[in-house]
Amino acid sequence: MRIEAALALVAGAALLVRPSGSAAAGRWGADYFPNVALTTQDGKVVRFYDDLIKGKAVAVNLVYTRCTASCPLETAKLAQVQRLLGDRVGKDIFFYSISIDPEHDTPEVLKAYAEKFHAGPGWLFLTGNADDIKLVSRRLGLSSLTDFANRDGHQPSLMIGNEPSGEWMRNSAVDNPRFLAVTMSNFFGNRKSQGAPRSYANAPAMPDIGSGGYLFRSRCAACHTIGGGAAVGPDLAGVTSRRDRAWLLRYVAEPDRLLMEKDPLAVELFTKFRSVRMPNVQMSPEEIGAVLRYVEEQSPAVAPIRNAAMP
Repeated sequence: MRIEAALALVAGAALLVRPSGSAAAGRWGADYFPNVALTTQDGKVVRFYDDLIKGKAVAVNLVYTRCTASCPLETAKLAQVQRLLGDRVGKDIFFYSISIDPEHDTPEVLKAYAEKFHAGPGWLFLTGNADDIKLVSRRLGLSSLTDFANRDGHQPSLMIGNEPSGEWMRNSAVDNPRFLAVTMSNFFGNRKSQGAPRSYANAPAMPDIGSGGYLFRSRCAACHTIGGGAAVGPDLAGVTSRRDRAWLLRYVAEPDRLLMEKDPLAVELFTKFRSVRMPNVQMSPEEIGAVLRYVEEQSPAVAPIRNAAMP
């Protein structure tokens, strides 16, 4: 589906659940959102409603720094969204990542975590009282009855909302960053700069990148490049010629287990890349094979140049 058509469907679905006018302000305002105290990664105490969402456009998700499943991927993708939105973040749109493990995730821990993913201004990482955080997540629609069955402790969801208008919409926090950035721009009213709608008939053909390319872009590109240098994780150019294939297959399939078993290479990578855990991206052996073939296909032109500097 073309991204324009997908966005139209998203916008249409959002409009179905939006209250309007004064009803919006009354339903989703101070009487609905808790004004509990939270603490930022810089140690500043803020009130959830008064300081974080009142009068603002926001994007909110749940994370915890010891996560071995989707949290690293969520954070890496949201960092890409922040770069795509540029200086709008912190001025027009505010990002909030709230820890569901406040006992461990002190402001100092959250600050280090934010720095690992190169979080910029306008993005706060928050901790606080466990019961207060549960209340906030329920009111935001970020917790559900299925959370207990999720190995990550929560669904990888991103709630975006405009508090003054009472408009809110839930998205996948691990969706394509460009899709999320365009969705936010449209949702928060950046349509004027886009001009007249383009004809669907004139949409350019989508590149044929195959299943491996699609999986790499959707599951891996938030943390890795192929020849573009190290990012959150290592540059993968030539990785299939440098690493044992059986080890690669297992590491992509269950990186958390290898780290727990203190596999020497898994520990080395964990240490080298600032203790960022490789997330388990839940790919089948066939999907992992497709990604590795894609990396092989994209590597020859850059691998001879960069291999010497790669781990």
